[in-house]
Amino acid sequence: MVAPVPSAAVEPGGLVGHLDGFVRAVREAGVPVGISQAVDAAEVLTVVDLLDREQLRHGLAAVLLRRAAQRPAFDVLFDLWWPLTDRPVPAGDGASDDPAESGDAADGPLPVGDPGAFTEAMRAELLRLLTEGDEEALRRFARLAVDQLGAGAPSPSGQSFFSYRVLRALSPDTLVAQLLAGLLGDADRGGLAEQVARQTAKERIAAFRTAVEAEVRRRTAAEKGRDKVARNAVRPLADQVDFLRAQQSDLAELRRTVAPLARRLAAKLSARRRLGREGRLDFRRTVRASLATGGMPLVTHHRPRAVHKPELVVLCDVSGSVAGFSHFTLMLTQALREHFSGVRAFAFVDSTDEVTRFFTPGADVVDAIARIGREADVVSFDGHSDYGNALEVFAERWPGAVGPKTSLLVLGDGRTNYRQPGLPTLADLVRRSRSAHWLNPEPRRLWGSGDSAADRYREVIPMVEVRTAAQLADFVTTL
Repeated sequence: MVAPVPSAAVEPGGLVGHLDGFVRAVREAGVPVGISQAVDAAEVLTVVDLLDREQLRHGLAAVLLRRAAQRPAFDVLFDLWWPLTDRPVPAGDGASDDPAESGDAADGPLPVGDPGAFTEAMRAELLRLLTEGDEEALRRFARLAVDQLGAGAPSPSGQSFFSYRVLRALSPDTLVAQLLAGLLGDADRGGLAEQVARQTAKERIAAFRTAVEAEVRRRTAAEKGRDKVARNAVRPLADQVDFLRAQQSDLAELRRTVAPLARRLAAKLSARRRLGREGRLDFRRTVRASLATGGMPLVTHHRPRAVHKPELVVLCDVSGSVAGFSHFTLMLTQALREHFSGVRAFAFVDSTDEVTRFFTPGADVVDAIARIGREADVVSFDGHSDYGNALEVFAERWPGAVGPKTSLLVLGDGRTNYRQPGLPTLADLVRRSRSAHWLNPEPRRLWGSGDSAADRYREVIPMVEVRTAAQLADFVTTL
C-alpha cells in the first residue's frame, strides 16, 4: 500500500497546517468540531503510525465524529487530504498527476489497439480482480481505469475525468452472473451459499465504484484545487437535507434521524409530569407535622397537583408541494403515539379528515402514509391546497378537538393558491388551545411571496422555519 506523506512535506504549512485544513473542511461539511476535538486530532498524529493510512483514518474519525451518519462525508474529505498516492494534492490550483503513474496499476500488460478489444480486456481483468477480492489490487485497477477510460475532452482549464465514463465502459453490474459463478465454483446454487456469494459480489462491486469515484476526485482536486472539490463532493448530512428536496437515497437516513426526536420530546414531557406531581406547599399540614419534631419542619407536605395527560393535535398539509415534509412530520406524529395516547392527527389538502386511525401503535409509518393518500377524505374539490376551507371543515367537524389542555401543531407551507386563508378560524383555534405552533418547510425569505399567506398566518400563530431534521430537532428541544 502506498502511504500518505507523513512529514512536513505534506504542504508548505507542514503536517500541523495540513491537519488544520482538514479539520476546517470537516467543520464546513456540517460536522460540529470544537477546539477540544481539534486538539485531540493533533494528539492522534503523535500516537498512530502515520505510515498506516487506515489507522490514521480511524484515529481521526474516532475523535472528530459523534454519529455514524457523519462518516461518509469524513471519508470523502480524508481521501482528498490524504490521497492514496505518493504525491500530495495541492491546496490550490496545480498541475495534474502524470497519467503514466497509473501504468503499473494492473498486474500485467493489457492489449492496446482496437478500443473494443481493450475495453473487453479491461472487463476481463476487472472480473478477475473482483473474484479474487484483493482490495489493494482493485484500487490500483481503478486508478488505471480512470486514466484510460475516464478522461473527457481536453479543455483550456485542463484535463477532466468522469466516473460515469469508467462505469459505463466497464459496466461492472453486468458481471454479476460471471462473478457469482467464480465465487460459487462447484458449489450448488441456491440456499445460504448463493446468498453469501450475492452479498459478496454486491459489496465488491460497490467497493470498485467507490475507488473509481475517489480517484476521480483526487485527479479533479489536482486540477482545480482540493478546497473547491471538497465543497462540491461532500453531500449534506442527513439532518441538513432539505425535506422538500430529499431524494430516495436520503429517506432511510432521514427516518433514522427523525425517530429519536419523538423519544426526546416524550422523555421531556414525561419528566415534567414526574417532577410536577407535587403542587404548592400545604402550610397547615407541614406545621402540624412539625409538632412531632419540636416545631422543626423537617418534612414538608404539598397539595396534590392535577396533572393533565399530554394532548397534541396535529394539522398536516399533505398536498404534493409539501409531500416530503409531511412524510417526516407524520413520522414524528406516529412516534409520539407510541408514547402518548392523547395524540390526534388530521390531514388536509382542500378538505380535512382525521387520520389518527392509520397511526396505531406498531403500524408501519410508510404504509400509514400511503393509506392516507388512498383512503383519507382530504380532497373535496380540485385537489389544490385550500387552507381556509380545510380549517373551517376541521373546526366544524371536530369542535372539541382543541381545548385548554391541547397543544396545536400546524404543518404546511401556507400556500393557499390565492384562496381565503381562514385567518379568523385559525385565530379561534389558537385562542382555545393551550399552546400553538406552525412549522413551515419553506425558507423564511419566501414567506408572503406569491400565493403564500405565511406572513399573515404568523400574525396569529408562532411560525417556525423547519426545512431540515436539524431544525426540527431544535424545535423539539425548545418546545
